[in-house]
Amino acid sequence: MIFYQNYNPLNNQLLSTLAALIPILILISALMIFKLRVHWAALLALASALILAVFMFKMPVSHTLASSLYGVAYGFLPIGWIVLNVIFFFRLLNRKGVFTEIQRALTTITNDRRLQLLLVAFCFGALLEGAAGFGTPVAITAALLIGLGFPPLQASGLSLLANTAPVAFGGLGTPIVALQGVTGLDLLALSGTVGKQLFLFGILVPVWLVWVYAGWKGMRAVLPAILLAGSTFALSQLLMASLHGPWLVDVIAGLISMLVLILFLRKWKPRFDPQFQPGPVKTSPSRGGNNHRIKKWMTYFPWVVLVLLVLVWGLPQIKTFLDLLTPQIKVPFLDQLVFRVPPVVPAVQAESAIFRLGWLSATGTAILISALISGMVFKFTPQEIFSEFIGTLRQVRYSLVTISAMMAVGFVTRYSGMDATLGLAVAKTGWLYPFFGTLLGWLGVALTGSDTSSNVLFGSLQKISAQQLGIDPVIMASANSAGGVMGKMIDAQSIVVASTATRWFGHEGEILRYVFLHSLVLAVLMGLTVLAQVRLF
Repeated sequence: MIFYQNYNPLNNQLLSTLAALIPILILISALMIFKLRVHWAALLALASALILAVFMFKMPVSHTLASSLYGVAYGFLPIGWIVLNVIFFFRLLNRKGVFTEIQRALTTITNDRRLQLLLVAFCFGALLEGAAGFGTPVAITAALLIGLGFPPLQASGLSLLANTAPVAFGGLGTPIVALQGVTGLDLLALSGTVGKQLFLFGILVPVWLVWVYAGWKGMRAVLPAILLAGSTFALSQLLMASLHGPWLVDVIAGLISMLVLILFLRKWKPRFDPQFQPGPVKTSPSRGGNNHRIKKWMTYFPWVVLVLLVLVWGLPQIKTFLDLLTPQIKVPFLDQLVFRVPPVVPAVQAESAIFRLGWLSATGTAILISALISGMVFKFTPQEIFSEFIGTLRQVRYSLVTISAMMAVGFVTRYSGMDATLGLAVAKTGWLYPFFGTLLGWLGVALTGSDTSSNVLFGSLQKISAQQLGIDPVIMASANSAGGVMGKMIDAQSIVVASTATRWFGHEGEILRYVFLHSLVLAVLMGLTVLAQVRLF
């Protein structure tokens, strides 16, 4: 049965838009007001999305169920697969006391918590985002911060906050490549425009990050290091995005920023402040720690292997080759049976629904191999490795349910047309469209958990709306991606990844409250930046 999306099912645009908002409102209310466990909140949001899709947006039951199952499968592979293997990797390392050695190693660079936060969450996180994306940097940096003694709420929230400026170029530029695919606009123009829109935020985000952790006075004391790391990252990001393209932007920018900061800290030290000196090392996320000393090279070896494998796995040639070895499944009752219609797209267009069972090419597989190699180097027996993996499955079971449920919500809203209903409401804001169009990208990432998915959902709509209003479509398509990065810290999947990495289960609502206002304010600032870009420059 063919289904044509209807973006105004109640024959009243305002009421239809409010109806499309219901799953989002239920999720936020369940977490922030009623303080339900996140997997129950996600399941409630999914139930409401299914009911709305069938009874209000008139999507056939078969198509609705197919889209939700497609989302569940995508939630596990690739996203859940990353979470599972990252936690497995950390459990193995933590049993050998690697986090204690990392703290000692970082102390040789700086013993100031503010600067350790900058190095780990911002610089190293940007490198990981550029190489992998899909929650990898949040999982790794949050667990590292726990190992360095940060409290769970700070480790989770600060990792989410740091993982903003790099997101548009994450996974070797995947969001920008996807944006070009749905808009047909020039790839280098899109990449360079996003780099320009994010330039000031590349400097602002590390300042904001340390300010949230240390307060205004504590931030000012290390401002030279923050500005150096931020400006180096922002300038490298802009130059790579404008001159080379989206592929290696974050990898290069994160690496240069980290190296420059390390070299700077060899010569410059902030005034001693006992408030920001290292505390006791936390052993989470593991069931215990083994803090005996290990050889120095063994401290770094797992991280070198992890970064190298993640980088190799992200290379287009490797990814394409591995994808050829795995099947692609056309989702029954969905593929080419759902049609988007104008004005969301220029002409009636069938939506594809192909699930790529690409476990070989998934970033989580690279992390799994890194964990297995590290396990052999640390002389774990096969039985011990298997036991840790089973323990990891028990640890993340609710997280996997949540991630899959949230991806199901995103897929149901996409295929039923609820997302386009929200987008069309934003597109009618006239002179202020550059501002609200940017917030649409923020909403898209908050809904789907992915800047790539947000660009696929709203990229074409942004282009069409911009052309109708006489605005450069490259600017508004880029603004969808640049605005979307600020929504990354509040999407349910990222919050679950952070709570899982820090073993702070059941506190997802607190994490959301910790980052929500920062996400909103940064999104508004990005919207004002794009508005000024269009209306003033």
